[in-house]
Amino acid sequence: MQRAERARAVALVLLATLALDVVLVLLQAAARPVTLALTMLFLLVPLLLPLSGLVRRRRRTYAWATLCLTPHFVYALTELIASPALRLHAGAMLVLSLALMVALVAYLRLTRPQAA
Repeated sequence: MQRAERARAVALVLLATLALDVVLVLLQAAARPVTLALTMLFLLVPLLLPLSGLVRRRRRTYAWATLCLTPHFVYALTELIASPALRLHAGAMLVLSLALMVALVAYLRLTRPQAA
């Protein structure tokens, strides 16, 4: 169980780091208030949705939290190609979201119920 707790801690740290990177992207990229609001809705809200279930160690939340990373993949890949000014943050977002996906799946595998 210690490995599962380590995977959980890594997932929470990666989630916080990804949220910080999203905030940095918002500060750097948003020119208009409408753009800022839409980008925040698109990137920040999906990270906040599973937070309480992740903290409470709910396996079901760890399973569907992987789906909340889809907007980050799409945004990061688009900005890597389209925006030279945001390539560093987009690359970090892509790596962080992939690492978070791995940590979430690792927690699920390590806390799998044993067959009787």
